[in-house]
Amino acid sequence: MKLSRFFRSFSFAAQGIVAAVRKEQNIRFHLMAAVVVGVSGWLTGLSKTEWLIVILLIGGMLALELLNTAMERVVDLASPEVHPLAKQAKDMAAGAVLVFAAASAIIGLLIFLPKWL
Repeated sequence: MKLSRFFRSFSFAAQGIVAAVRKEQNIRFHLMAAVVVGVSGWLTGLSKTEWLIVILLIGGMLALELLNTAMERVVDLASPEVHPLAKQAKDMAAGAVLVFAAASAIIGLLIFLPKWL
């Protein structure tokens, strides 16, 4: 495997992230939330373990949002007309994001609230 080919794959990944940030409101929202959580964590003085959890949650949320966006694009390409199964696939992917966001919010409250109260 050529090293240039290996590094080119990082370029493709970066292009995907940039495209999502430019075109998707939800990913921009999650990035802003990540900044707010990061600043809050720094001001709160989170422990190393708490930071690890927060970073995993932020990374997981952003990755899941990217996967949801990719799923929407593929479904739109495969089924340009409205189809019940296409809608279900997109709704389920969005539901996965919602479930992870809710779990992340609960974990965030469990980490931050005791330090703030």
